[in-house]
Amino acid sequence: MPLAADQISTDPIRVMMVDDSAIIRGLYRRLLAQDSEVEVVNDASNGQQAVERLAKQQVDVIVLDIEMPIMDGLTAIPKLLEVQPSVTIVMASTLTAANADISLRAMEAGAADYIQKPTTNTELSTGQDFRSELLQKVKTLGEVGRRKAAMIAARKSALSPASPSAPAAAVKTDTSAPWSMPQQGDVSLRKAGMVKPKLLAVGSSTGGPQALRRFFELLSPDIGIPVVVTQHMPPTFTAILAEHIGKGTSWECREGAHGDLLKPGLALIAPGGYHMTIDDVGGTPTVHLNQDPPESFCRPAVDPMLRSVSKTYGAAVLTVILTGMGNDGMKGGQVIVDGGGTLFAQDEESSVVWGMPGAVAGAGICSTIAPLEELPKHIKQFVSRTV
Repeated sequence: MPLAADQISTDPIRVMMVDDSAIIRGLYRRLLAQDSEVEVVNDASNGQQAVERLAKQQVDVIVLDIEMPIMDGLTAIPKLLEVQPSVTIVMASTLTAANADISLRAMEAGAADYIQKPTTNTELSTGQDFRSELLQKVKTLGEVGRRKAAMIAARKSALSPASPSAPAAAVKTDTSAPWSMPQQGDVSLRKAGMVKPKLLAVGSSTGGPQALRRFFELLSPDIGIPVVVTQHMPPTFTAILAEHIGKGTSWECREGAHGDLLKPGLALIAPGGYHMTIDDVGGTPTVHLNQDPPESFCRPAVDPMLRSVSKTYGAAVLTVILTGMGNDGMKGGQVIVDGGGTLFAQDEESSVVWGMPGAVAGAGICSTIAPLEELPKHIKQFVSRTV
């Protein structure tokens, strides 16, 4: 039964494991059983079996293998979402170029995130990093699924002839800001910087690959400034992501390489395993890659990129924080606005996880908070100002 709109369950997150290996399903069960906030309520050995079992039982999260007999994971995604639109799907794949490509296609098809599957049973059973990542994603995305189920239930209730129409949400506008937009709720918007941007810096994590693809589809390269992106992803995945964006949009997009120079129409993505910074070399902004310690448990991380672009470009930076888990980008975003730059964020409803954009919104450092579909329009208008 769908969850009531005003009562999101506090019961353990309900998980379905889908993998053709009974050994791996058993290992997943043992790893998740160590946390009382999670419960594996069902499993399946292929996509078809998962679709049939999901139709009989409410589930919050599905951890879905890619390669399976009868029905593979990519084929199963739209069928699973048709059965239960609120369920969140995490793809599990080993780190290969082929699987990275399929995982990104899976996220474009509706999967919320992916997890890198260890390649041996020993790594699966003893790897604390894998267990921590699996638990974090299952718990966070499980709550996302429950809120989505509650929203769906609320909409159905509002459309019912017997139900009174829900009152429209109050909308606030910061009319004192030279650049602002109406925003629901109590989040206040700060004044935007007054310097015309020379660089667009973007940060994202969970839900980011599909958000970035759509973002660059809607944002024309004729904004006339270069773009740098940090997306939390491992090696191989970032190269495939850049390839997907480059082929599917009008942007030239690739992984950043040490010594790269920035140019309008070029989007550079931080390669997995490396922080990417933009440093001034003889008056020329230049890409530097390093393997300094992870920040916010990530490498690449958004904060080091933002600190560097603020130092190099000063106030002439526009930053956008898209969907993502955690709060990476908040400290770097504060550096951006303290230096006179401007920060936009994706709104909660269009985010897969409103962690990173929610953190910068809560810190009061955003000039605009908008749905993903509208952010490119606001960026174009802001960059094209004559100041």
